Amino acid sequence: MELRNVEADLARFRTRVFVFTVVVLACFFLLLCRLVYLQVWRHDDLRAQAESNRTSIVPIVPNRGLIEDRNGIVLASNYSAYTLEITPSKTLALDTTIDGLAELVDITVRDRRRFKKLLDESKSFESLPIRNRLTDAEVARFAAQRFRFPGVEIKARLFRNYPYGELASHVIGYIGRINTSEKEKIESDEDQANYRGTEYIGKLGVEQSFERQLHGITGVEHIETSAGGRAMRRLSSSAATPGDTVALSIDIKLQYLVEQMFGDRRGALVALDPKTGEVLAFVSKPTFDSNLFVEGIDQENWQMLNESPDRPLLNRALRGTYPPGSTYKPFMALAALETGTRSATALINDPGFYMFGGHRFGSPENERGGTMDMRRAIVESSNAYFYSLANELGVDPMHDFMKPLGLGQITGIDVLGEVRGVLPSQAWKRNYYKRPEQQKWYAGETISLGIGQGYNSFTMLQLAQATATLANQGIQHRPRLVTATQDASTHARALVPLEAPRNLQFKPEHIAVIVQAMVGVTQEGTSARVFAGAPYLSAGKTGTAQAVSLGKNEKYNASRMEERQRDHSLYIAFAPAQDPQIALAVIVENAGFGSAAAAPIARRVFDYWLLQQYPNDDDLAAVKKGQGAAPAGTPRSVADMPWPPTERAKPAG
Repeated sequence: MELRNVEADLARFRTRVFVFTVVVLACFFLLLCRLVYLQVWRHDDLRAQAESNRTSIVPIVPNRGLIEDRNGIVLASNYSAYTLEITPSKTLALDTTIDGLAELVDITVRDRRRFKKLLDESKSFESLPIRNRLTDAEVARFAAQRFRFPGVEIKARLFRNYPYGELASHVIGYIGRINTSEKEKIESDEDQANYRGTEYIGKLGVEQSFERQLHGITGVEHIETSAGGRAMRRLSSSAATPGDTVALSIDIKLQYLVEQMFGDRRGALVALDPKTGEVLAFVSKPTFDSNLFVEGIDQENWQMLNESPDRPLLNRALRGTYPPGSTYKPFMALAALETGTRSATALINDPGFYMFGGHRFGSPENERGGTMDMRRAIVESSNAYFYSLANELGVDPMHDFMKPLGLGQITGIDVLGEVRGVLPSQAWKRNYYKRPEQQKWYAGETISLGIGQGYNSFTMLQLAQATATLANQGIQHRPRLVTATQDASTHARALVPLEAPRNLQFKPEHIAVIVQAMVGVTQEGTSARVFAGAPYLSAGKTGTAQAVSLGKNEKYNASRMEERQRDHSLYIAFAPAQDPQIALAVIVENAGFGSAAAAPIARRVFDYWLLQQYPNDDDLAAVKKGQGAAPAGTPRSVADMPWPPTERAKPAG
């Protein structure tokens, strides 16, 4: 009995030992499998993680590329300075911290407002600047007291500088701090790795449109760190590649002259090379100082710019749309010839008005009246002639002819933000208006289109391109501001390819009729007084466009109207007429007749470009006031004019 009990106990013991042995072996097997998995299958991944525990990858932000004019004058550059930055998430009491910092460095009310604006807009960023461009003394004072300010540090970075301030600001644009929506867009882009560490990008103009060329390629540094994350030594690095230099087609000295001639008036001018499409001047007035945006514009300046009735932030050359007025008439005449609607010798009586549907359409620009052929109608700007022509053509044929010229169309210029404007047609009206009674096209609406009024609304860029196409015998080039880029390291220059032009197939004899008539405008017509004595022959057309509509029996009287309700002054022209080298369109808002305000600006642009002449101070002052005619006094040589101009704007700071 006892023997059987002993044998049973031994059997149970052996079973337990076996089970225990199996369990231990199973555990060792699982451990072995885990070791194989970690050492073989996860080897590369774990090694990378281990490396990341002791190394840190720090992006090296590249130097932003320069922007130059056609003659190599630098319009946007960089300089290095210290900035004092706060990381809000690491700061216990933000207001207290700022007050403490103000005891060490000069922090103005404007600095505080700008910081608050950045804080509201950029909550996802690690650090925000409270002061830029610290002096050496301020850096030393903060460094001695740094232990008091957790989450505050000094960073050295490059600042963008626009040496001429407000000059050509709409063309150049500006850079600004990346906001939340821009950050999300960058993160979804295939080029997001190139923007690691980048805090500022182009926001407008060439800075925005050529961001990728100007930005460069971000470099990296591999830093060995301690367990606490402190940098110990640099393991390896890949240098950043600076951004390309971007060369513009504009002549900044010509741009400066045009902006001077506008003075305090509002308006726009676009000058093109008709043979290439290069933009020689691209003016929008008033302007703004691009330097204001570099560090984050403060609320006071933003409000001043954004709420000004003069709308300085509006690029009038690219986004401002206006009725073309009588500058439309040469294109109307060309439409008549090309469509066979009316010959150049057809005679139309102009009694000073045009009657249609019981409504009297006036012709105030033509004083003499009488029998008009096409040339005389353009030279003397006969409204009655073109009222009747519009009626004969009809709205849709007008639309179909003007569309290839680029009027009311996107020109495709190489900067972002262009607007289309309005080239009316029956289909356009049906799509634009919602109510059926508004969608119907009335025959009377066609009449005013013939003199560039009614629904017509174009940009100066579109008018300049159409004028350049006419000057170039119907061969159209896409306007462009950037002609080349230059590698900052190798200095190799790469020209931007010139796109193949478009031939609109106008008959040379028809273009000749229009050009001869436009030459007549400058010799005996509405701009003859302005172009008196010019040693070159130019072709032009004045225009006066309504800013507001008048009542049925109301007559225009500038002296009784508010300044912003007065007519706009326009002028289109090209020169020399026989071999055009420059074509332009200019508008001076609310300045009256085209011959009084716009044409004198065009004359001096031609004198600059063709004769290398610069108006003297007295003549310049007269043009600013809208009192210029032919240049008065002795002009100066462009070569003798000092550059930079003595009154140029200084960088903001």
